[in-house]
Amino acid sequence: MPPASLFGPLRPVAACVVALAAALVAPSALAVTPFVIKDIRIEGLQRTDPGTVFAALPFRIGDTYTDDKGSAALRALFATGLFKDVRIEIDGQVPVVVVEERAIIANVNFVGLKEFDKDPLIKSLRDAGIGEGLPFDKALIDRAEQEIKRQYLSRSLYGAEVVTTVTPLERNRVNVTFTMNEGEAAKIKDIRIVGNKAYSESTLLDLFELTPSGWLTWYTKSDRYSRSKLNSDLEKLRAFYLNHGYLEFAIESTQVTISPDKQSISIAVTIKEGQPYTVTGVRLEGDYLGKKPLFESLVRLRPGQPYQGDEVTETAKRFQDQFGRYGYAFARVESRPEIDRARAQVVVVFTAEPQRRVYVRRIEIGGNTRTRDEVIRREFRQLEGAWYDGALIKLSKERVERLGYFKDVNVETTEVPNSPDQVDLVVSVTEKPTGNLLVGAGYSNAEKLTLTASIKQDNAFGSGNYLGIELNTSKYQRTAVISTVDPYWTVDGISRAFDIFYRTSRPFNSLGDTYDLKTPGADVRFGIPFSEYDTVFLGVGIERTEIGTALGIPLSYLNYRVLYGDKTTSFPITLGWSRDSRDNVLTPTAGRYQRVNFEWGAAGQVRYLRTNVQYQEFWPLPLRLSLGVNTELGIGHGLGGKPFPVFKNFYGGGLGSVRGFEQGSLGVVDPTGAYVGGAKKFNINTNLYFPVPGTGNDKSLRVFAFFDAGNVWREDEKITTDSLRSSAGLGLSWISPVGPLQLSYGRPVRSQPNDRIQRFQFQIGTAF
Repeated sequence: MPPASLFGPLRPVAACVVALAAALVAPSALAVTPFVIKDIRIEGLQRTDPGTVFAALPFRIGDTYTDDKGSAALRALFATGLFKDVRIEIDGQVPVVVVEERAIIANVNFVGLKEFDKDPLIKSLRDAGIGEGLPFDKALIDRAEQEIKRQYLSRSLYGAEVVTTVTPLERNRVNVTFTMNEGEAAKIKDIRIVGNKAYSESTLLDLFELTPSGWLTWYTKSDRYSRSKLNSDLEKLRAFYLNHGYLEFAIESTQVTISPDKQSISIAVTIKEGQPYTVTGVRLEGDYLGKKPLFESLVRLRPGQPYQGDEVTETAKRFQDQFGRYGYAFARVESRPEIDRARAQVVVVFTAEPQRRVYVRRIEIGGNTRTRDEVIRREFRQLEGAWYDGALIKLSKERVERLGYFKDVNVETTEVPNSPDQVDLVVSVTEKPTGNLLVGAGYSNAEKLTLTASIKQDNAFGSGNYLGIELNTSKYQRTAVISTVDPYWTVDGISRAFDIFYRTSRPFNSLGDTYDLKTPGADVRFGIPFSEYDTVFLGVGIERTEIGTALGIPLSYLNYRVLYGDKTTSFPITLGWSRDSRDNVLTPTAGRYQRVNFEWGAAGQVRYLRTNVQYQEFWPLPLRLSLGVNTELGIGHGLGGKPFPVFKNFYGGGLGSVRGFEQGSLGVVDPTGAYVGGAKKFNINTNLYFPVPGTGNDKSLRVFAFFDAGNVWREDEKITTDSLRSSAGLGLSWISPVGPLQLSYGRPVRSQPNDRIQRFQFQIGTAF
């Protein structure tokens, strides 16, 4: 949609009209003998307040009226933009200001508008002086019409027409209607590259975002010509050649031709490749703070390799970052190639000027309409009054981004006037919804639809605290959990979390309609940060477990009841560690996540040890692909000569485990036919993510292929590869307008006849 800035030039046009009108009417006030003003009258006002007119007049009662003051009064009144005509008549010693007000715009309407969103267009017009309740100005309307036409041209709608209709209404008002005949968008018929020898045309065209019309371009709209997109594609083409050693590559011409019917476009790009160059050496010149060997170790280029533009840029950036570590925020690093054309060789010279060392005076935070300043400031490792440190500033920005409260986080360095050794850091954030309403569902022929739901607020009241309520309403598991986390319980960053829960469950395939296992409880956990990425967790809780005697209760539950009694109390102690270096929590493409958790039933009637280990890693691949691997291992062991308690069992199958199998259905099968999980669990998940055509670098929508393997075992069973279940399939991951969505369709690769298959599974959330 047209941004407001595109209509910025409208007001100078109106100013010219005002000046011309003033010049034309000025003679009516000439040749007046100066006199002392006894009174001032205003005639013709309908809506405008008289005070507005008096405020614009350059004379008052008691002043001497002259021709110059009369001309100045006319110019001032026209400049207000409120009047279509103004004149001054003299009645004795009384100036009479006669005005004709401009019509007021009652409504701005659009007919045939499809390409642009209406609301942003109305805002842009209003910012330019065209809107409901504003004075009508024909010059502004005409200019706006032309600007809208130009916007259609930028969308390849070359046949679009815009007609403005002004309809008079009572009380000196008008309706303004823009009628659009948008027509069909011109499509790119073909793109040709001329002059290429080293690489085929198809290889080079694969770099372009613009494409000729195809079977998917109705969705991607990549066949719509845009000058900015073409310039971007040409830069990609230039970068491609520079990264393959063609240092003197040049784009000689670009021709864009439109057909007579304005429905198709042809693009021809003429290039000159030159010859590829090999790097024979890298030389550092300038001031490197006496640390030249350190900077030499940061050089990405190596002698004998082809010249690579990206490596040159990356090396210069590394140099600037290293200077930033020492407080030189404005260091200049320039690269210069010394070319030997006869031998096709190049020496790359880096010249450095550290400039001056600075320290940070203030850190200013803006854009946080909800989140408190302290929530952002406590994540900063760069301190006010300390030397500027580029590494700490980068780390601070990453920590604020990992909070998950903001869409964008930007940190800019600004100089302090008259203080060459000081800078301010300006932190700009864009808030995003931090609440989440999650609804999960699964479908199978046996159990039909099962549902789970949770309400979470990661930034409750802008305090940075977490508050969550989780509900599970499936046929076999019903859970209610209330959780709260204070991430900065102490100023050192120690977190504190409380959980209060009530769970009732009945294993799969058990008989009867009552829920046989009830577990109310509560726990408190503390998180102690040991580094920027490592946190150790320590907690203690209390759980009370009650097993009912409903008909059809699984044998494993009856055995537990015999050993421990129908009501038991335990006091589990938890110890854990986690490290998270992923680049994004929701859509990671690089980095790793590691977690180890120990749970020890140290007191009460139930004694056990439960261990859970998780490891995730993500790798970016060529062609905007990425690979993610998740592994999880869980082992439980009963203490005091008694078996591992059944209500602490692990479960497998479904999303987050082995897709293609029903949620929680893998593992031990009770003699009654119920799926009761097991004391051991292992699963591995592999996702290969593909970008959706036409989405560019947007990672909010991704298609993936997956392969999962895993199972659940009894305490006395060994984990063997022969007993693993596995599946493969396709899925869709989308950060949709209503929240994160995960959808998968899988088919078992290895299964057993009694396994419960659930090929289609999905989970969706909504933000608030």
